[in-house]
Amino acid sequence: MALRWRISALVAAAACAVAAAVGVLVHEFSRNRELSQARESARVTLDRAAVTYTRTGEVQGSGAALDAPGLPGDLRDLVEQGHRGTEFTTGPAGPAMWAARPAGSRVLSVRVDLTTTMRDIGALDASIVVAGLITTAVVLPLGVLTAGRMSRRLRTAAGTARRIAAGDLDARIAAGPRPRDEIADISTAVDTMAGALQKRLLGEQRFTADVAHELRTPLMGLVTAAELLPEGEAAGYVRDRVRVLGTLVEELLEISRLDAGAEHADMSPCPVGPLVREVVARSGPATTVVGADETADGDAGAATVRTDSRRLERILTNLVVNAHRHGRSPVVVTVSDDGRTVTVRDHGPGYPRTLLDDGPQRFRTGARERGTGHGLGLTIALGQAHVIGATLEFGDAPDGGALATLRLPAVPPPAGADPAGLAER
Repeated sequence: MALRWRISALVAAAACAVAAAVGVLVHEFSRNRELSQARESARVTLDRAAVTYTRTGEVQGSGAALDAPGLPGDLRDLVEQGHRGTEFTTGPAGPAMWAARPAGSRVLSVRVDLTTTMRDIGALDASIVVAGLITTAVVLPLGVLTAGRMSRRLRTAAGTARRIAAGDLDARIAAGPRPRDEIADISTAVDTMAGALQKRLLGEQRFTADVAHELRTPLMGLVTAAELLPEGEAAGYVRDRVRVLGTLVEELLEISRLDAGAEHADMSPCPVGPLVREVVARSGPATTVVGADETADGDAGAATVRTDSRRLERILTNLVVNAHRHGRSPVVVTVSDDGRTVTVRDHGPGYPRTLLDDGPQRFRTGARERGTGHGLGLTIALGQAHVIGATLEFGDAPDGGALATLRLPAVPPPAGADPAGLAER
């Protein structure tokens, strides 16, 4: 149940409880007062009748009766024991207050009819019920309105927190200062947290970009020096390591551009089938393509989609290379009939749980059995997917192996639109 309706139900229950408590108190107070007055009136009448009976031996006109047939049995027994008393009854004749005392060998009693009094108390009870319902009907909308405002403010705070978690670090609740307002305190705390998080992430992004740019100059010197080395095993090893370092620097620069939102898609018609086969051809013979059939003249039979072919190629290359590097053959690339869904699956141990829960992390492969690496390939693939408006999901196949699913949008984002960026992760 939503908080709004919980608070509303609580307000309604509180209003009903207060109305019921007040009604019971008023009812008991009014009833006890009327019974007390009736008891006192019956006693006074009984005492006067006793004086008259003592003097004249008669009770005519005194309001009392001797050996009244309707006298309650308990009260009669009390009088026969030599005592006097009173008792309230609700018999067929209606509610009444009885008072009795001994009169020689007889019982002198007085009956005060309370039918009108009890009817008035019943009318008072009905009025209290109506007043309680009216009070609840007035208080409940006010409670719903107040609870609705609180619920909207909390939903706004929760929605902003979700936007921040999704990567929109500029999102703010912007709640005004309100003394002794806990919701405003929560909103201010969320805004403060978002600001601190944004500042920290921007600092990390600037650091990554600065490191990558600073490494390019000495890297160019290393490339030149490596090419001047005499041929041999040592020279080959140095060139290989320099090539790996160059790839790492380029990947860091690409990530820094994605972080900064400097990457924009260049949309054009792209036949997915030939593109997939080209990527697979570079990866080696251990990759199988399913669904990217070609026609007799060598062109792809699959549908053509509008996307950025260079970025799509980058995404698929990273996925296939990652499958070969960290999984096991065979690697299967499947293209849907409409060309908008491409899956890359290997038959290795599958993605690590940390990647499935939190997404790709830089410089983290997540599991020893997945091999070594920098963890940048999948990060770049995910960032480039955001640039072209696609979704990239990571999971494990039911019968084992890692499964990456790329879904291209039916309507791609316009060229030059700002990408989501890697700050989302």
